[in-house]
Amino acid sequence: MMKVAFHTLGCKVNRYETEAISEKFRAAGYEVVNEREFADVYVINTCTVTAVADKKSRQYIRKMKKVNPHSIVAVTGCYAQIKPEEVSAVEGVDIVAGTNEKSRLTQYVSRFMQERIKQIHIKGYEELDVYDDIGIISDSENRTRAYIKIQEGCNRFCTYCVIPYARGKVRSRDFDEIISEAEQLIKAGYKELVLTGINTALYDMENKNERKPQLYGVEKIIAALDKMQGDFRVRLSSLEPAVVNADYVKRLLKYEKLCHHLHLSAQSGSDDILCAMNRPYDRKGYMDIVKVLKEFDPLYGISTDIIVGFPGEKEKDFEESCSLVEQCGFCKTHIFKYSKRPFTKAAEMKGHIAPQVKNRRSDKLHKAGRMAAAEFFRRNKGNIEKVLLEEVYEEKIMITGYTGNYIKTYIKTEHMEKAEEMLNTIVEVKLTEPYSDGMMGELV
Repeated sequence: MMKVAFHTLGCKVNRYETEAISEKFRAAGYEVVNEREFADVYVINTCTVTAVADKKSRQYIRKMKKVNPHSIVAVTGCYAQIKPEEVSAVEGVDIVAGTNEKSRLTQYVSRFMQERIKQIHIKGYEELDVYDDIGIISDSENRTRAYIKIQEGCNRFCTYCVIPYARGKVRSRDFDEIISEAEQLIKAGYKELVLTGINTALYDMENKNERKPQLYGVEKIIAALDKMQGDFRVRLSSLEPAVVNADYVKRLLKYEKLCHHLHLSAQSGSDDILCAMNRPYDRKGYMDIVKVLKEFDPLYGISTDIIVGFPGEKEKDFEESCSLVEQCGFCKTHIFKYSKRPFTKAAEMKGHIAPQVKNRRSDKLHKAGRMAAAEFFRRNKGNIEKVLLEEVYEEKIMITGYTGNYIKTYIKTEHMEKAEEMLNTIVEVKLTEPYSDGMMGELV
């Protein structure tokens, strides 16, 4: 039996798509093995959101080939879509497939086995306008949490972001396909379904009707899942303030199965920088959404992304990002140093920031993010939360999982066998004190 291994870089959408591709290979008769193992085929699903992501993608391509020099190496994902010739030139690459070609990778591998000719399969931006349904996922590498992709593409064209060019135009997945996949995953025993996409907030927005109130956008999916029977919960991977507002978010809070956590990308706390980024909201609009969430639940978990060193970012702009982190009390802040991306307007802007300044600002913002998270953990101390148990740390004699508001929880256990039996269950836990990147807890 032929063996295939995968390595995934980047976002949750890539992780979902790797799972879908692996099911295609299984159906074709392959055995899926760990990426560190000897395999006949290696598939690298790449990211290109930053220059660092490009570099990591190239490193893993070379790394996989070293495991088996005679293997077939197929590279797909955003880096492959944006720079196919550059990827093809990396030693050892046999197949390059764009973001809308992932469902056909098994066919391309079969063709390469027969012809032994390097392949490049890329569609131009204008052709990336149809949702490429890889298929329904009925199983997942993670036995507790499953991702469900609901849409593809983005048409917002933020000035720093290359993703619209890598992923193409906005298109939504068929509603019935989403619900069918959810039903199968719930039946298989998954306890958390994570709705994900390139910009989940844009799902089905073309069907929005302002004159007649109705369910539209991602709410349509959440409402359907909320009615389903079963001991499971729903999490949104992210929601864009560039698409939704406080009123829309308020509508989502009535659904009981929806976790009290939202990833809400800010990118900057400065109105001037948000304007330069082509983000169609301001600091007040962002804070209005945060206010809605915190009024509903003072311990609502909010995570975010912030870019430091965007062209033209003055010290006062940076300080406004720092104050945003402090005022919002994020449970997690993902910080990125700005890097030039092909095709983007920001790459041609004046006022690019020196690397040493970006490094200093990044360090300071990381500190602010850690302080905000620590304060969030402190306010959760003593609370009883439902935790989905996901992993056993034998060396530390602990079992871990996440609360609904996205706190990683560590629970000591004396019996490892019992801990393993508890995996993939939702239990009540009292949060006792901050620990590592989360909190310690005790079973109630």
